[in-house]
Amino acid sequence: MVLAVDVYYKDNYAKAVGVLFDWAGSTYKQSIIEILTDVEEYVPGEFYRRELPCILKLLEKTDLALIDVIVVDGYVFTDNDGQLGLGGKLWEALQKRLPIIGVAKTSFLKNKETVRELRRGKSENPLYISAVGIELDKAAMLIKQMHGDYRMPDILKKLDGLTKEA
Repeated sequence: MVLAVDVYYKDNYAKAVGVLFDWAGSTYKQSIIEILTDVEEYVPGEFYRRELPCILKLLEKTDLALIDVIVVDGYVFTDNDGQLGLGGKLWEALQKRLPIIGVAKTSFLKNKETVRELRRGKSENPLYISAVGIELDKAAMLIKQMHGDYRMPDILKKLDGLTKEA
């Protein structure tokens, strides 16, 4: 089973959402939602400080023994030297028990060697895939094979929509 997670912020409120699915599926099997208040302010270069506590709180509602991999909206590594981004910090927080795949929509100049550019559908714009605990090329292949005809896989697009629902 795969768990994809995302967090939406408004003022000092956060809505963390996770969806459970199988790689081959076109829809998710279950959604998990956690509402948090008094979240930390965004600090440039330290995105994980705001997002990670929200994701960890969400994971308390999940049986991690059922999860094979977690997909995050963001990077595992933020540079070529292995500086950890959100996905890497989550991997450490979970004591390196589960593979983490990062799916980012924007490029970083400092991490070209730790990501794979992935074009899906007819999009000219790639996704940027990073991973830890799973081989990077395999992670990119899994994201590429997800259901959907566009740049962003359908389930990840639905996840983004769920985070923004009132």
